[in-house]
Amino acid sequence: MERPKESSPPHENIIVGEQLEMESGKTRRLRRIFRPDGKTVIVPMDHGVSVGPIQGLTDMAQTINQVKSAGADAVLVHAGIAKTVDATGTGLIIHLSGATRLTNEPNWKTQLTTVKHAMRLGADAVSVHINVGSEHEQHMLDQFSRILDECDNFGLPTLAMMYPRGPKIPNELAPEVVAHATRLGYEIGADVVKTNYTGNIETFREIVNSVKVPVIVAGGPKTQNGNDTLQIVHDSMKAGAAGASIGRNVFQDKDPSAITRILVEIVHNNASIPQINPTNGEKYETVLART
Repeated sequence: MERPKESSPPHENIIVGEQLEMESGKTRRLRRIFRPDGKTVIVPMDHGVSVGPIQGLTDMAQTINQVKSAGADAVLVHAGIAKTVDATGTGLIIHLSGATRLTNEPNWKTQLTTVKHAMRLGADAVSVHINVGSEHEQHMLDQFSRILDECDNFGLPTLAMMYPRGPKIPNELAPEVVAHATRLGYEIGADVVKTNYTGNIETFREIVNSVKVPVIVAGGPKTQNGNDTLQIVHDSMKAGAAGASIGRNVFQDKDPSAITRILVEIVHNNASIPQINPTNGEKYETVLART
């Protein structure tokens, strides 16, 4: 799938958002992640740090090539993958934080890679994971503030993964906690915020409208029914999201290329679920052929 030319102007919300100009370096790099419509499909594949070489991530080159050829706008990986796997032809976001599931506190994310290292690897942006409400929230916020300052010096965009997750949060999809996490990412200076979908178009629209930076929706755990993920993306786009960042429900799908193409259709071409919903055992490619 042909990617847009870099010279095309990105969506005004990415460049100026309420007439506030960004640094030219950030604008150029954001064009490699967001298309001229101001939207993006990102496939995060940073899971190897937290859970190891799970299905879909054993051959990173193959998986990256699958989603890249299907039109994904960017991939999100850790530095070691960026150093050894060619991601040319799609936006490159390098994830700076992580923790393994083997520790007693897997939700305590710490910085694993420097901004300078990400720049040397050719990153178009960096991402940081913050569990809002965690007992170690302050530590993660402190690290992020330092990362933001360094990124601003280099004109490197930051994507903040803002997840409500902690002992006082019984429901990570509750609108009030998703709204707080999203607003926190905006308030502290993130250029793009990734967060959970609330399950309701109206409440998510209020959240999107409460910030002046692009909000992209997370895919969450692997679902048994791929249509659930498609519905989340479809509804979040209807609420005004700037795109989707879907990991396990893409790279662990039976056909990562096809599901990526469908996500691209939803995000960039406003395809509806009935148009793309596989029925009677149809393959994704069959569905795409009739859209």
